[in-house]
Amino acid sequence: MRLTEPNTPPDGGIEAWIRGLQARGRYSFTREEAAEGFGRADLGLTKALGRLSRKRRIVSPRRGFYVIVPAEFSIPGSPPGDWFIDDLMRYVGHPYYVGLLTAAAHHGAAHQQPQQFHVVAAASLRPVKVGRVNIVFVKKDGIGLWPVERVNTSTGTMAISTPEATALDLVRYVAVAGHLSNVATVLSELGEKIDPDKLVTVVEETGVEKSIAQRLGYLLDLVEMGEVAAPLAGWVAERSPRLVMLRPGRSDAGMPTDARWRVRINADVEPDL
Repeated sequence: MRLTEPNTPPDGGIEAWIRGLQARGRYSFTREEAAEGFGRADLGLTKALGRLSRKRRIVSPRRGFYVIVPAEFSIPGSPPGDWFIDDLMRYVGHPYYVGLLTAAAHHGAAHQQPQQFHVVAAASLRPVKVGRVNIVFVKKDGIGLWPVERVNTSTGTMAISTPEATALDLVRYVAVAGHLSNVATVLSELGEKIDPDKLVTVVEETGVEKSIAQRLGYLLDLVEMGEVAAPLAGWVAERSPRLVMLRPGRSDAGMPTDARWRVRINADVEPDL
């Protein structure tokens, strides 16, 4: 898949061509593009790309797709994920958005620097390691219903979940986000960016499970974001939901119940506030 228009092969071979990409703010390319830029698509190109990989000038997170490693990122072995994620997802051909802890950090909820780069996609994709960047994919059906923003990056733009969608995803995919205490900690900061009415709109328009809304509401109350959760509480109350466990799969025998959210509190949550 071509990500740029064909280029006239420069003097100096593929390294000069790669420098030309960098000069235009591009830090990724496909093998097809390299074949056009290098002027050949045979074993010579394979050897040239292999040589650059061994020199750690490029790294390949997917067969046929390459990320350029500028000198300032030679130690981590890759530029940040937001420099190339949009090109990578266009190459693999699946709708996506950057989400969960990575999105939360972008929105200012960066209590701790995420150790993974979280991407929500329309297909099941294997995790990839690009230098020190660990990209973890989460498959979601109906991804087109979820609100995203196009935000500027150092090399272009990328799709990222809105604060409201991010909050719901953190609760839905709590295993990816770490644990309930970590999610609560992130929500204590992310809550300042959440629009209470938009949160209800996202819940309605995406058809997210009521149980997710109930758990999110409870956690927002826990971190003293009750005003943010107020419209959601009204939405939940109107639907008279069944009692749900805060942590599914764990016994709730004898555990207290939060009446506002109809949540059985069967887990200790200790946010780092």
